[in-house]
Amino acid sequence: QVQLVESGGGSVQSGGSLRLSCAVSGYTYWSYCIAWFRQTPGNEREGVAVIDSDGRTSVADSVKGRFTIAQDNAKNTVYLQMNNLKPEDTAMYYCAADFSGRTVVGGAWGASDFADWGQGTQVTVSP
Repeated sequence: QVQLVESGGGSVQSGGSLRLSCAVSGYTYWSYCIAWFRQTPGNEREGVAVIDSDGRTSVADSVKGRFTIAQDNAKNTVYLQMNNLKPEDTAMYYCAADFSGRTVVGGAWGASDFADWGQGTQVTVSP
């Protein structure tokens, strides 16, 4: 059974940085996409960044230039490096995985493309 566990959230001031981690276990597929989403109360989950098993990435325009997604295959972990954080980045951040063998990098993608989800980690950015 696939398990995704997020960590690294917390409270920072505007302009600060955080690195979120998503540890993935329980899978045997070599072709995958893993993404970070965020959600605020009353709103839908917003895709932030995605990486596939070939290392290709896509980052949402709203965070481009500030957020970076990367993976460490030896540790089965995907990271979201968040720099120059703003109060509007405050949200619950989730990682999600798709092991269907297709990539969404380079095209439109959203929450419905991912079947496996973590529990989330809270990020709070104060002015």
